[in-house]
Amino acid sequence: MNAALAIAFPDPQDYAATTRLQDQLVIARQQDLIPDVILILEHKPVVTLGIRARQEHILLAPEALRARGIAVEDSPRGGDVTYHAPGQLVLYPILKLTGPEADAHDYVNKLEEVAIRTAQHYGITAVRRSGKTGAWTNGGKLAAIGVKIRRWVTSHGMSLNVDLDLEGFNLIVPCGLLGEPVTSLKTILGPQCPPLAVVRETVLQQFAAITNRTLTPTPFESLARIL
Repeated sequence: MNAALAIAFPDPQDYAATTRLQDQLVIARQQDLIPDVILILEHKPVVTLGIRARQEHILLAPEALRARGIAVEDSPRGGDVTYHAPGQLVLYPILKLTGPEADAHDYVNKLEEVAIRTAQHYGITAVRRSGKTGAWTNGGKLAAIGVKIRRWVTSHGMSLNVDLDLEGFNLIVPCGLLGEPVTSLKTILGPQCPPLAVVRETVLQQFAAITNRTLTPTPFESLARIL
């Protein structure tokens, strides 16, 4: 199994700052200065526009969003428009894909599988949908995928809705899918929804198993030393 550092952030993070951090980690991983690194965190409220985003999929002017405390940021990931906020787990793997792993479709499939198995762990049936990325339940989309791969080093990744205010998704056309509902573990499970910290550990366990990685929990304060 390949070794990887798993870094969990204690507080919601700024999206633009996290993107810059990923850029630094990708360069270091390309040069084999660091091992694989998995970041898992929440974001401060933000609407992000992927490389295929359409402006009309943002239903409020950026100024109106910012007035509500929601940032608007361009993103180098694949995909359209999405929303992040506290209560949503975001997984950013910085992996060097070599040999049989050097397959972008297979990598996206593995991220979807992480979401599907995490849902299954809590008694929820989640599935893929043909021609779309993510994980879906009968009540709506539970997880979104948007990745970037540079010289076979990955960044960006997966977001899983755990216990966030879903009203933020009404301000956009999520992933460009008009009329498609979005759901969360809390919406489905109600009071039985586990705390976000518990779901975080489940996500990391599933990720380790699916990607054949041994994860070493690493304090986020170590990032400065790693870089």
